[in-house]
Amino acid sequence: MRSIYRDFDSQAAIDAQYNPSLPLSDPTEPDRHYSGVAQLARTSLHCVLDLPYGPTRAETLDLFPAAQPQAPVFVFFHGGYWRALSSKEFSGVALGLQPLGITTVVVNYALCPHVSLDEIVRQTRAALAWTVRNIQHYGGDPQRIAIGGHSAGAHLCAMALQTAWEQDYGLPQDPFVAALPFSGLYDLEPLRYSYLQPQIQLDEGTLRRNSPAFLVRRCRTPQWITWGANESSEFARQSALYQQAWLAQGNRAELAPIAAADHFSVIHGLEHTDSAVCRWLAQQLQV
Repeated sequence: MRSIYRDFDSQAAIDAQYNPSLPLSDPTEPDRHYSGVAQLARTSLHCVLDLPYGPTRAETLDLFPAAQPQAPVFVFFHGGYWRALSSKEFSGVALGLQPLGITTVVVNYALCPHVSLDEIVRQTRAALAWTVRNIQHYGGDPQRIAIGGHSAGAHLCAMALQTAWEQDYGLPQDPFVAALPFSGLYDLEPLRYSYLQPQIQLDEGTLRRNSPAFLVRRCRTPQWITWGANESSEFARQSALYQQAWLAQGNRAELAPIAAADHFSVIHGLEHTDSAVCRWLAQQLQV
């Protein structure tokens, strides 16, 4: 049988790798967890919600300032395969970081198919440019900003690192001190043959412009590229492919999975101050 992508000969085979809900006994549990800890964060932590960073209604971000001035900053982009969820389900990522003295920014963006993937990437860059230019007004240090994201958000994080920040935005070319992408999609081609295609509508141009594994530039930002050890082999392959491309440009990146984590629990460490991911961010941000 003729393959449609690498060794995959059917959409079902690709979906089995890229639909992380399929192995779950209760597919509603991850959303319940995210929503519960998000509500806890918004009620227990100081926060400033729905700050606009762009002209459209979806272009907002939620800010969880640290108590002390000149705090380092972590900017997080949520997952949902670019067509689901919002910043509000992911307020919980601030729970492990704010007690460490790290200000957390959770970015909202418009979703496919109402907008294109190119537009979501533009909004990603707009949110980060806003943060670099304005975070000092909320007690943050613009010289100590790390970025990260989960799943589709990890893809957006990777696309942010491809940006010509100096040429296009008048900012330092490498404005971020670290990046932490979780379970990212860096080669988008297999998704064109998946259950996601009717909503995300990938074509050749979109793939070429938005597959960061094939777009890496020289960049001084170090990364920890990670995924859940219990995820499908394609998520591990995607992460390894991206790290290889990143290193090939002379950049720095660690590659290591989160033990005993699946696609949804891989970011739970951000909820706990003593987790490996919070400790890594604190070290990179010189807390």
